[in-house]
Amino acid sequence: MSKARSGGRPSLAMSDTAPPQTPPQSSPQPSPQSPTSAPKSTSAALPTIVDLGPRFASFVENLARPVIFFDIEATGTDPLSDRIVELSVVRVGPPPMWIEPPRTWRVNPHTRIPAEASEVHGIFNDDLADEPSFGDVAPQIAALFEGADLAGFAIGRFDVRILAAEFLRVGVDFDPARRRVIDSQVIFHTREPRNLTAALQYYRGRELVNAHGAEADTVASLEVFAGQLERYSDLPCAVDGLHAVSSAHNDAFCDSSRRFTWRDNEPVFNFGRMRGKALRWVAADPDERKYLRWFLDGTFDEDAKAIVREAMVGKIRCRQPSAASARPR
Repeated sequence: MSKARSGGRPSLAMSDTAPPQTPPQSSPQPSPQSPTSAPKSTSAALPTIVDLGPRFASFVENLARPVIFFDIEATGTDPLSDRIVELSVVRVGPPPMWIEPPRTWRVNPHTRIPAEASEVHGIFNDDLADEPSFGDVAPQIAALFEGADLAGFAIGRFDVRILAAEFLRVGVDFDPARRRVIDSQVIFHTREPRNLTAALQYYRGRELVNAHGAEADTVASLEVFAGQLERYSDLPCAVDGLHAVSSAHNDAFCDSSRRFTWRDNEPVFNFGRMRGKALRWVAADPDERKYLRWFLDGTFDEDAKAIVREAMVGKIRCRQPSAASARPR
């Protein structure tokens, strides 16, 4: 799962009393890695506790047990049916206070990675052919997570759930309910509201009066857009370019109501009992075609119905991958 991050690190002058970066010999160490399943090295820059500022140092000083910061890339966005292809963790420890270097595993999911997922994280099936399965590395990952709380960005909705599902499949005990979770995205959205009032204050420096009145909101949206053009010099000024930017977050879906999502450039159901099933398969099954007739008789949006009508006459809509997302060879 790819997540955007922003913001600089607070600075703190180094002093004789600065907390150590790594644990002393007496602090708990992870279990040894076997030669065939050792995590991959990483080039990501690791900040020190000092780099992260005095408030973070206070956070670590108050820890009673380690906190695992982690992120997962997967074959898709369904935490119950998709599979992990990459996992990275950074352990932060209580006094004497330490941050371990990142540990990153690539995992062979033994299932095809849809093109749309590879376009996001850049990991293809060929990259994982010689990597271990999740079951091979699960014991050492579980050992790192043992007795630790969890932290990351947007992990509550996806990363925690897919990790728990993977552990369950291989019979490793991992109960998220026994752990506390710190989700930076929830904190971000709580403290930095993403609404028109906040946008007008951010981009134009003024309060929105009569919020949720159509006229005031319309004028405010005009001002916000003008402020965005002024602030971001690389933002296109042409309508076509602005449309491409505005619709980018919907590229994973085939229709406006998100009833279908793309998988390997063909529509897949994104709801109901057919969720996760390819439209091509449903349309080809005589017993399931009645589900498509039910869909066409229902109160679904017309663009979604058009996709189904095409499928029922043997025409499966195809997504054209962007040139920028094609993997260089």
